[in-house]
Amino acid sequence: MNTPIADFVRAYAASNAARLHMPGHKGAAVLGPEALDVTEIPGADALYHGGGIIAESEANAAALFGSTKTLYSAEGSSLCIRAMLFLALQYALLTGKAPRVLAGRNAHSAFLSGAALLDLDVAWLWGGELLSCSVSPEALDAALSETGCAAVYLTSPDYLGRACDLAALAAVCHRHGALLLVDNAHGAYLHFLPRPRHPLDLGADLCCDSAHKTLPVLTGGAYLHLSRTCPAALLPMAEAAMRLFASTSPSWLILQSLDLCNAALAGDYPRRLAETAARLDALKAALAASGWALCGDEPLKLTLCPKSRGYNGTALSEALAARGIVCEFADPDFCVCMLSPDNCPENFERLRAALLSLPLRPAIADKAPPLPRPERVLSPREAMLAPFETLPTAACLGRVLAAPTVSCPPAVPILVAGERVDEKALAVFDYYGYTSLDVVLS
Repeated sequence: MNTPIADFVRAYAASNAARLHMPGHKGAAVLGPEALDVTEIPGADALYHGGGIIAESEANAAALFGSTKTLYSAEGSSLCIRAMLFLALQYALLTGKAPRVLAGRNAHSAFLSGAALLDLDVAWLWGGELLSCSVSPEALDAALSETGCAAVYLTSPDYLGRACDLAALAAVCHRHGALLLVDNAHGAYLHFLPRPRHPLDLGADLCCDSAHKTLPVLTGGAYLHLSRTCPAALLPMAEAAMRLFASTSPSWLILQSLDLCNAALAGDYPRRLAETAARLDALKAALAASGWALCGDEPLKLTLCPKSRGYNGTALSEALAARGIVCEFADPDFCVCMLSPDNCPENFERLRAALLSLPLRPAIADKAPPLPRPERVLSPREAMLAPFETLPTAACLGRVLAAPTVSCPPAVPILVAGERVDEKALAVFDYYGYTSLDVVLS
């Protein structure tokens, strides 16, 4: 596999050219990578106007993933999510469908901001948990029959490592003439398992991958994939969809890491991935045999449910940090560890030893309050563009939320902008430790 972006930049860095262009550091080493940080100089191609080395590298990625078209993002999956929604809107306009998306309620906040910017209507699929939204083919069929949405948007796998039955859900979407959009931010590696499980392999029309989450890519590197089932009319619109929301100054360090990742994926990465997944399976089995409760079935994610051991997720994360083990995410109920082939076997052993050495405490009985199904007062666009004020959470009863109050991770909002804050919502905000909210100025 060739690496045209990285090759071009390295050759340019070695040429000792007088850099009369951006960036301002001119390649002088301050932090280290400056010599490889360039811009759209002659020969370097332009992201989303590509016809040279970027287009060549993206074609390599498309061949590896089995997509019809793959585009790079230097701004994470957030950019790709908004681009997918733009393409869903274009599909609705082309097919005469309502500009409306049916979405799992555990959607990332980037979905909400994209819907607001595009004035795209949203109907919700409810799953009963903040971070997971389990939906059956029967429930999806009924919801599509009722709403007539142009597209369905699902998050799979989710932050806890739970995956939807995408093959069955894709078949339902296609029977209704609806696109299936998948936020696969946590699953870029799934295509390279011995038995591929990527959304592209399971029938999704459009999906995004956060390459940086699980592949050897710098933070911010991501993919927008258009699958072989994606309507042909959307293919020439994909670059425009990305341009609509993207910076005109993408990071060339990130682009090089995406390019170099192609070579890794075409090499021994699948073998290393299979070994890592087997190693994590063995760790999960050892922990379960010792009484640890786990959830999710994602091959590179370990999600611990520690309350039965006397720890909430945050306390467990802190206990592991004291032993030099830093987790991805923790909340009152879960502690999430993300691993990859670049975690050495010693990392797995340290994690196993640390968890098995923690003293057993009395179980914690409290549970997350049930999620509200609040009243919608305004559209997300109306609410997010309205004047707002920030108030203590307890003072927000009856007010309309102006913007999702959410931290990242996991960036999944409790209420959506435009919904009324009720007693049930206040209980959930309190459980997760939110002390203030942005509400529409009344």
